[in-house]
Amino acid sequence: MRVFLKVAESESFGRAAAALDLSNAVVTRYVSLLEAHLNTRLLNRTTRSVSLTEAGRAYAEGCRAVIDQVETIEASVANSSVDPSGTLKLVASASFSLLGLTPMLREFRERYANVKLRLTLLHRPVDLVAEGFDVGIVVPQLVSSGMLINRPLVSVAAVLVASPGYLSRRGTPARPAALAQHEFLAPSADIHGSTWSFIGPSGVLESVALDPTYTVNSSHMLRQAALAEMGIAVLPESYVAQDIGTGALVRLLPGYSLKDAQKEVSIVYPGRRHVSAKTRAFVDFALTYFRERGSVNANLAPPAE
Repeated sequence: MRVFLKVAESESFGRAAAALDLSNAVVTRYVSLLEAHLNTRLLNRTTRSVSLTEAGRAYAEGCRAVIDQVETIEASVANSSVDPSGTLKLVASASFSLLGLTPMLREFRERYANVKLRLTLLHRPVDLVAEGFDVGIVVPQLVSSGMLINRPLVSVAAVLVASPGYLSRRGTPARPAALAQHEFLAPSADIHGSTWSFIGPSGVLESVALDPTYTVNSSHMLRQAALAEMGIAVLPESYVAQDIGTGALVRLLPGYSLKDAQKEVSIVYPGRRHVSAKTRAFVDFALTYFRERGSVNANLAPPAE
């Protein structure tokens, strides 16, 4: 059942074999034996993909329930007195700045010295289970896998900013349409399209097509470009709050808000199975850490995706 579920979740005999530290032949044999025992085909196989049959989907759901019960019983006995330990594999959106993550990770390591952290930063969507991660700190829409637990961490909004030096040369736009006459610094095209929509003071939606002079898939690099007087940038409000406070950057179009600019950043981890002590400890620690610091950490640079 465990082997079959791993194949179903990863949609690959090879990835399942690697995750379980078994040979491809053993994984294929186990699934074949299970199908023979049930006298039912559970998986559709092609040279490029593996997918569940209708019977396979129903069986997988039942298997998860059974294995959850078994693992819960085993965990209550085996892990009740075990301190979190081992290697925790974390993934976070690359634009989620280390300025925000590092202090939290440092405090976690101070409390749980027996847990080693392996952090991977990605710009792309991630399959948490297939790629072997224990926990993700991401925009939930960018995560795929079977059953995942999703716990919100922070809510962030994006704003328009530019440096005083740039504005003194080019002027300050009064309406969204005026942005087309400026140097526009934007996330890469796979993160946001060319049309930007703004909600005005009266609630009227104004959209403008912008041709960026500079694009990059990193909030950190966008902030650096804005500080270097390269143009007007769209950045997470929490990321530039200190810059706005010191006058290094100026918030533009304060009477307008970007449509769909509010993003939820969550901590996600595989559910429907036993959660290890190290994963549980990290999730609980992260939730408490961000809750104690409010919904948005001033040093946090959340994903621009």
